[in-house]
Amino acid sequence: MFSGIVEKTGTIIDFKKDILTIQESSITKELQISESIAINGICLTVIDKQGTNFKVQVTPETVSRTNLKALANTDIVNLEKPLRYNGLVGGHLVQGHVDCKGKIENIIIDGNSKMLTISFPTEYEKYIVEKGYIAVDGISLTIVECENNYFSLSIIPFTFDNTNLKYKNIKQNVNLEFDITSKYVEKILNTK
Repeated sequence: MFSGIVEKTGTIIDFKKDILTIQESSITKELQISESIAINGICLTVIDKQGTNFKVQVTPETVSRTNLKALANTDIVNLEKPLRYNGLVGGHLVQGHVDCKGKIENIIIDGNSKMLTISFPTEYEKYIVEKGYIAVDGISLTIVECENNYFSLSIIPFTFDNTNLKYKNIKQNVNLEFDITSKYVEKILNTK
């Protein structure tokens, strides 16, 4: 379980077959083999670490649901270690189970912030509400507006400067994880 508060950004240095290698010195020191880590919001298991690099293994299911296939060497990814049960939750509960990819449709400056508009597959619109939570590439964010298969986010300068959002462009894909609470409510209502 994660909180969606990105701790560091790392650099992809290799992605061959099903092994993804990330470089980031401070988080790598803290990681243990078999531990989970969120990479762009994807919960993955550390299988090896050497020096400033760590490796995770990726399944075909993960590649098909996420933006991993579109990433290349030197691309920057968001990193977050799992929550500790005695710690604070600064964002919202994020599982690291990406639901789908979204596409950045627009980025505009709005005062001191950047406003991002993201489109997503229509079957997920039932999980989007104004002022609700969403994880975008693993970042816990609040939805400003939503309509049909679009939502907008207002990104403060700190978040923009300390995540991979500053490297994103219009038409790029991002990983989306919708708030788990709405999924449980949907299931409960459908079973009655």
